[in-house]
Parts: sequence; C-alpha cells; structure tokens
Amino acid sequence: MFTAVAGAASIALLATGCSATTGSTDSADGKVELTVATFNEFGYEDLFGAYEAANPNVTIVHKKAATTNEARDNLTTRLAAGSGLSDIEAIEVDWLPELLQYPDQFVDLAAADVDDRWLSWKTDAATTADGQLIGYGTDIGPEGVCYRSDLFAAAGLPTDRAAVSDLLGDSWDSYYAAGAQFDAAGTNVPWFDSAGATWQGVVNQIEFPYEESDGTVIATENPEIKAAYASVLGASADLSAHLPQWSSDWTASFQDNGFATMLCPGWMLGVIEGNADGVTGWDIADTFPGGGGNWGGSYLTVPTQSAHPEEAQKLAAWLTAPEQQLSAFASKGTFPSQVDALDSPDLLESADAFFNNAPTGQILANRAAAVEVTPFKGEKYFAINDAMQQALTRVEDGLMTPDESWDKWVSDVNALG
Repeated sequence: MFTAVAGAASIALLATGCSATTGSTDSADGKVELTVATFNEFGYEDLFGAYEAANPNVTIVHKKAATTNEARDNLTTRLAAGSGLSDIEAIEVDWLPELLQYPDQFVDLAAADVDDRWLSWKTDAATTADGQLIGYGTDIGPEGVCYRSDLFAAAGLPTDRAAVSDLLGDSWDSYYAAGAQFDAAGTNVPWFDSAGATWQGVVNQIEFPYEESDGTVIATENPEIKAAYASVLGASADLSAHLPQWSSDWTASFQDNGFATMLCPGWMLGVIEGNADGVTGWDIADTFPGGGGNWGGSYLTVPTQSAHPEEAQKLAAWLTAPEQQLSAFASKGTFPSQVDALDSPDLLESADAFFNNAPTGQILANRAAAVEVTPFKGEKYFAINDAMQQALTRVEDGLMTPDESWDKWVSDVNALG
C-alpha cells in the first residue's frame, strides 16, 4: 500500500488538477448536492473530499450499504418505484446483465474522452447491443490467497510467500490438501471461512456455469456445477469455519483466529484490514486454486432519476479515471480496471504494510494475467448464484444434507422460469 503521506499527496495533486475538467454547474444557486451509493469498500472517502475541494459548488453525500445484496435490493426497489435513487449508483458485475435490460433507466455514459479507458472486456460488459454505455468501470477482482502466517507457523507450515505459494499449489486439490495438512497439526482453527466464499472462486472458473450464451438456463443439468458443488461441500465438512461472508459472526471472527486462509480478490484487502484491525500475521500468496480467477468488479451508473445527470456523470468519470483508481487501490486494495493505471509504477511497485509489506500491486497484476476464463453471466445469473449460496449455507448450518439442499436449489432455479 502507498504510505499515508504518499496517498494524501497524490490526492492533493489530483484535486489541484481536476477543476478544469469538471467545470461548474448551471444550478440556480450554483450549488449542487450529489448523492453517491456504494457498498463494501470502494476507497472513495478521501476522494470525495478532494473533489469537493476542487469543486466548491459540489457537495457529495455518501450512502454506503453494508453488503452487495442490500445495495441491489435498494436499487431494484427504487428503480421499480421510479424515484429515490442516488445520483450515482454503484453496481456489482453480477447484477449487470439484469440492468442491461432497462437501458432507458440509465444515462448513456459513452463519450469521446472516455473511449479506450478500460480493459475492453470491462467496457463491453456494460454496453448494450446498440452501443449505450450504462456504467463506468471501477475495479476488477483478480484473486490470490490471503493467509495468516502466524497460524501457519503454529502448524509447522512455511510462512514465506513463495513457499506458501508452492504449498497451496495451483489446483483446488492442492489447496484442500494443504488445508488437511494444517488441520492435522491440531491448531483447532478452520482452513477457510465458508463454502459460499470458496464457491465464488470455483464458479468464476466455469465458462458457462448457469446459462448458455443465448440465455438458456443449464444450471441444474451442468455436470461442472454438480461436481463443483460436491467438491466444495466435501472440503467444507472438515476445513470450513461455516461463517457466511458479511455476517456479524464472520466479521467478528477476524479478531479471534476465525480461519487461516481465504480467497482474496483485491477489493477484499481493505475489508480484511478493517475487520482485523490490530491483528498481525496476514499476508497474501501469489497463487490461486485452478490457476486464476476474477471475483467481482463494479461500475458507477447514473440513473435517469438523477436531478443532476451531467454533474453526476462528471463525478463518475473523475472517480474512475486512472489517477483516482490508483488512489482507491492505495486506500482499499480495489484493483484498477483502467488500462493506463495497470502500467503505472505506483501500482506495480506498491506494497501493503498490513499484509507484511506484500507487493500487492505486482501480485494482483500477476493474478490478473493468470485469468483465462470470463464466465458468461446472463439475466438470471445473480438469482441462480444467490440461490446456490443459500444451498451451500443450508448444508453448513446443518439444516439439510447436500442432496436435500441440491434438490431445493433445483426447485428454486426452476421457479425462476
């Protein structure tokens, strides 16, 4: 991570230079209040202040949801109601296919000055068939494996990043085998946080997990999904803490040796650091089961409900420019999706003090290069995957056997129509 001094200096420089590009508003009193709705950790808190300092006519009100589900529920409810949305609404990539069905609800953000800013697949995912761009890309989610080096040491396992990468390997079998070795050492600490979290790593390596490219639902008949379900729950039986991510117990467990490893997209770094404040030992290995994977990545949209769409678009463009993406990465580990940011020495040479000074910029760049599969996500992806998360949780909570929960999931998927 950039040091606090370096990060503050970067923001100050950005604030100095952004006034000419953002311009002034045409509001009656010259003052504009912009609401920005996000979730989890985007790393924008300091950036909002920098933008306001450079644009004294603008006041930003930040509305931060605790989880993606909470943010999605708010968005869909207020879209249906026709009012109540923020000027800028952050959306997660898994909801994007649903929202592309309603392009008239979002301002077209296509503009010459943002052409070719992002990785092409990032922009393509938010573009309708007729060329409307409904969202500016924020981050992407290349994944490594975060681990507690102190717990590894207690189990007699290596702690050096390179040695840990070798131990974990690049397959799910080798990751689970390392967990069995850790478990056999008698630490009485689970290997990973939950089956649901592990599932996210697995499903993002399946090219067509739930739907064909024409939208045909194949989820319940897909042998890759059935095998992945059995594999994840098989590992969960002995290695999982059974702590669903974002639950209060999961959050509290970071202060109490809750688990030894977790799959770790860049945006998760800030979450871990916040939850594990005062805890030492966290590190990150430059490897990932199955070779590579991308989990998550978001966009900023401007709903047509906004009273200040032009000002909102300017702010969204500024927040997702390369310089601001680098600042957000320095703050919360959200890995840039901007082409220029990906080549920046500030990114590639950055280290994170909380993660034992790990070279997180280079590690995540390596992990991004290792991604070989971009799963197809159709209109029903989010609903099907959410139902799968519930299925896995039912098993971990002891409410159903794996077979019973699978059958319930099949019924839930069929009910989607």
